Formats: sequence, C-alpha cells, structure tokens
Amino acid sequence: MNNLRYLKKKLNKLANPKQAKILQGFFKTGKGEYGEGDVFLGIKVPIQRKLALEFKDLKLSDIQKLLNSKIHEERLIALFILIGQYIKSDATGKKLIFNFYLKNTKNINNWDLVDLSAPNIVGNYLLNKPRKILYKLVKSKNLWERRTAVLATFSFIRNNDFKDVLKISKILLSDKHDLIHKAVGWMLRETGKRDEKILEKFLNENYIKMPRTMLRYAIEKLNNEKRGFYLKKVI
Repeated sequence: MNNLRYLKKKLNKLANPKQAKILQGFFKTGKGEYGEGDVFLGIKVPIQRKLALEFKDLKLSDIQKLLNSKIHEERLIALFILIGQYIKSDATGKKLIFNFYLKNTKNINNWDLVDLSAPNIVGNYLLNKPRKILYKLVKSKNLWERRTAVLATFSFIRNNDFKDVLKISKILLSDKHDLIHKAVGWMLRETGKRDEKILEKFLNENYIKMPRTMLRYAIEKLNNEKRGFYLKKVI
C-alpha cells in the first residue's frame, strides 16, 4: 500500500515536534524571513529519502498534492520521488517531469528544496539543450527561481561546462540576497575545483564588484596567498 494517504499517515507518526522547532528556526520561517510560513514535522532527510523510495511510484497528480502542501517534508519527499522518476524515465518522460518542475517553482521555495533538486532535474535536462530558460529564471523577482538558475549549473560544472555558470554569476553580481551570494560563490568554487584558471580569470575581472560573502565562498579552496590577495583588495 503506497498511496498518498498512507504516506501522510507515516509522516504524521514520524513527526518530532522538538526537531521541528529547531528546523523552523534554521530555515528562517518567521515573519518577514525568507522561509516565512514554512511548516516542519521534524523528520530527518535520510528518513525522507527512504520514504521516497518506498513511494517511488506515486502518480504525478499525487506528487502535485505534496508540492502544494505547507509542510516542508511533504514537498521535499515529492522532489525526491520526482528525481527518482526522472532518472528512470525515457526522453519523453524526462521532458514531462522537467516541465512539471518548472510549473512548480513557487512550491520549491526553500534553499534545500532547490539545492537537492535543481541540478538533478533542471540542470540534467538542459545538459545537451538550449538553456534560455535559465536566463529567464535568473532575472525573476522570485528568490527561489534565481537560485534554481544558479544551482542548475552544477550539473554543467560536473561535466566541465562552465560557460553558463560564469554568465549567470556575472548577472547576479548585484543581487541583494545573501542566499544568492552563497549559491553563486558555491558554484564558482565548484568551477575552480575543476579549473582554477577559469575561476581566477572570473575573479580578476569581477572580484571588486562581488559581495563579500560571494567572494569568500568562491575563493575557499584557493591557497592562502591567493585568498589573501582577493580579500585584501575588497573593502
């Protein structure tokens, strides 16, 4: 019995109010914060991954109901199930799931939801396709759509394709949100781990304009001398 009702029943049994309270603070769910209104049950991610495997054949209509939920764990499990289905799908199925994902960006609305899913679905799907959609997302007023554009490039970076991460990073140099600064810095750092010269070229051209958090994340894996060079030049 692996239907939606049974999944929700299992989630309610696994709920941990003490852990939920900790998570509500960690994911900034208070009034005016980026995760405002997000509700947690207090279930750890490894358990959610196991549940996603158990309910891996859930219909898209039921996955949609989970994504519509105010409960964070329900949305994350929906994404884990979606990733599993995407991996096993043929080209037609992958396109369907990719489009389904993009229609649900309003529900993929916290940093862990984006980070654990965007590279595996959006990035993977666009590996050998035009990437115009990323440049639409990166200019969105929605924080999570901008972060999706950034994290999608992780899939390209893993394939030594750096063109889009550099372009998107440059577009976001003036972004005001700390979660974008961290995401861009992270992807630049991943680029540097694969090709340090490409990272240094980007830094030499842009480090003066980079928010300090973005810069710190980007240079984290450089040697002490190089890190010091970039940091001492920034006020």
